[in-house]
Amino acid sequence: MKSNLIIADDHEMFLDGLVFILEKKFNIVFTSKNGNGIINYLNTQAGDQIDLVITDISMPGMDGITLSKTVKKKFPKTKVLVLSMHHNAATINTLIENQVDGYLLKDSAKDELITAIDTILSGESFFSEKVKKAYSESVFSKEKDILRMISDKEKKILTLIAMEHTTKEISEILFLSKYTVDSYRKNLISKLDVRNIAGLTKIAIKLGLVDET
Repeated sequence: MKSNLIIADDHEMFLDGLVFILEKKFNIVFTSKNGNGIINYLNTQAGDQIDLVITDISMPGMDGITLSKTVKKKFPKTKVLVLSMHHNAATINTLIENQVDGYLLKDSAKDELITAIDTILSGESFFSEKVKKAYSESVFSKEKDILRMISDKEKKILTLIAMEHTTKEISEILFLSKYTVDSYRKNLISKLDVRNIAGLTKIAIKLGLVDET
């Protein structure tokens, strides 16, 4: 049985070419020039029967970022593949946070597009090498910025917090008063823009200060 796909892209020639390529292997049940049309279709035509939404990012009305977020929230069983020319790190990071299942650039080869769709429909994610490279470079850059932002003492305290040491234990290990440790912790929460110790722990893991368990 062919999988059911719907596509959102405001460039008519690209959209027609995409349909021509994919309709031989998949059921292209609906297309739209923006995200509004896709959401309206899913709301009225049993969205749980749609296996995959393919979307561009820059579109009039509802863009691809908003569309992907809405689909994942309202139709969690439906997969989302972003197909766009954009591969800046901020956009990629936002879409990953929105739990998209794949991200492919529009200049990708036809075979890679088919592989991406098949991979996503099998339950795995697919991100092109260019997208993964841009994302990795962004993460690495952010990590370097954080390390420059915090002092060696703050780094030691962040590590100990992530290792689940109590304020009392940290004060004994570093020969500091509990008040000083509390002050460092509050400053780290503010400086790293997190809400609590769990947030600090996540950053410590990203920085490689502690192992993820």
